[in-house]
Amino acid sequence: MSVEEATEAFRKPVKQLVIKLGTGVLTAGIGNLDKEVIRSVCAQVAKIRKSGTHVIIVSSGAVGLGMGRLGLDKRPTDLATLQACASVGQSILTETWQSGFNPWGIHVGQMLLTREDLCVKKRHLAVRETLERLQRAGIVPIINENDCISVDELKFGDNDILSALVASLTKSDLLVLLSTIPGLLNLETQEIVPSVSTLDEETFALAKGTSSPTAVGGMVSKLEAARVASDSNCHMFIAHGREPEVLLKILNGDKVGTHFFPKGKSLRSQKRWLAFFQESGGRITVDPGAREAVEFSGRSLLAKGVTSVDGSFNRDSIVDLIDSTGSRFARGVTQFSSNEILKIAGKRTEEIEALFEGRKHPEVIHRDDMVLLS
Repeated sequence: MSVEEATEAFRKPVKQLVIKLGTGVLTAGIGNLDKEVIRSVCAQVAKIRKSGTHVIIVSSGAVGLGMGRLGLDKRPTDLATLQACASVGQSILTETWQSGFNPWGIHVGQMLLTREDLCVKKRHLAVRETLERLQRAGIVPIINENDCISVDELKFGDNDILSALVASLTKSDLLVLLSTIPGLLNLETQEIVPSVSTLDEETFALAKGTSSPTAVGGMVSKLEAARVASDSNCHMFIAHGREPEVLLKILNGDKVGTHFFPKGKSLRSQKRWLAFFQESGGRITVDPGAREAVEFSGRSLLAKGVTSVDGSFNRDSIVDLIDSTGSRFARGVTQFSSNEILKIAGKRTEEIEALFEGRKHPEVIHRDDMVLLS
């Protein structure tokens, strides 16, 4: 999809909008919510909903609020204290959002998620169905990571990624990340990059991490979120959350922040679930011929193209495919365990069938169970 085509597509009515607000834009110092920002966002959302647009809010701030109540001046590093802060702050956060929507007669519904909620297929579908039911009832979902119970290996990392996954899950047209930064900055010119059509190495080189004592995200995580949005055929903006009427300006087509264009073709639900909602259990390195066959010819991964295996995993595990340079280019569900792949690496189909009598599909990863990654 060209920039012109993407711009024209964005002019169509937005049916589903996800808004993510970072801790920095929501708070005025540790433990203090900026209620003016919340009131402004609520007023804009009320106007947006009148046009028939469904809105989901992904809101940070719970940990920061809890830190204030517990008298902490920097983000905790131990898990128990972090979870305690989240527990204390989450109820304050949700109640503040409800207060902001009260003048408009809008009700909110809290949803706290862990990565496992989106990884396990049954729970993944339940989350989607709950969101759809809330929206049919006219409720604005307020989503946050469930930091009260999340552990390191099951964390999203930050709400930028969570919001992109929610946008992908709900097939949203638009994701807006509101932060204390006005967009992606060109380090040479010190000007905001108005639009990005390709998320390449040059774009990621512009990213810098955050130094906020309450936040965990940064520009890198926002670009990762843009990658998920782009692959899900969803437009994304990074904009300053305190700019007056920022959401209305974006929907009106005004030049605000940085606009990230979608690829123009969304992955099927199963492929999106595999690409974005799962964690890899290992890695399979392949030779150049195998990468070309998988990436450009739409072929399954055969054992003869496998050169090495990293990690210990069982059959039906999700693994990443790596080329000879160490670059990850695909992910799929393997039909062999790591030990079995070591035995069959480099072998042809007939040799594998002899080793595993009765195995009907000798492909290491079938094309239907594989997704190419950006």
